[in-house]
Amino acid sequence: MAKEKTENEVPKQFPDQLDDEEVLLMFRKHPIVMRKGLVFGMLGPLFGILPTAIWPTLGFGWFFGGLFGGIGLGLLIFFPFWINWYYSVYIVTDLRFIQITQKGLFSKSFVDLSLNQIQSLNYEIKGLQATLLGYGTILVQTYMGDLVIHEVHHPAKLYKQLITIMRDEGIEPVKMTPEMQEEEALDLEEEA
Repeated sequence: MAKEKTENEVPKQFPDQLDDEEVLLMFRKHPIVMRKGLVFGMLGPLFGILPTAIWPTLGFGWFFGGLFGGIGLGLLIFFPFWINWYYSVYIVTDLRFIQITQKGLFSKSFVDLSLNQIQSLNYEIKGLQATLLGYGTILVQTYMGDLVIHEVHHPAKLYKQLITIMRDEGIEPVKMTPEMQEEEALDLEEEA
């Protein structure tokens, strides 16, 4: 027998969402993570018009045909990078913090942390490019280990949202002492 939907049932926002779970925040990394795919994708049109650059007597038909073919090639090269960015999401519910990471077309990893396991949250914006483009790193420290999320869009704003959600759920992250912050900064430098 198929289960009938009731009027009160809320549609699920992700496949592994529990029935009594409410999604409070969803976010992705900054689009800058696709920069390598964009650079490689831009080589497609270049290779497409290369024959007419070498033999100009081929004419405009070959030029525009090569250009459109190169654009198609560039989009094919860029597509896997976009898939990895779009389908890699971070979800905060009233029960847990979830990281879904897409790697290629056929590989996906899923990390699930209970909100009660989170000890502290920190963020870092490091370097000129990160400051100008507005991305950084968020560090989620748990009893089991650290979850480091690199290249997050507006990390200070996201940090405030995460802290607010945790406080609303009755979870108070540990306040870090200056000594703990220095030790954590050294750990982050070693990872980079």
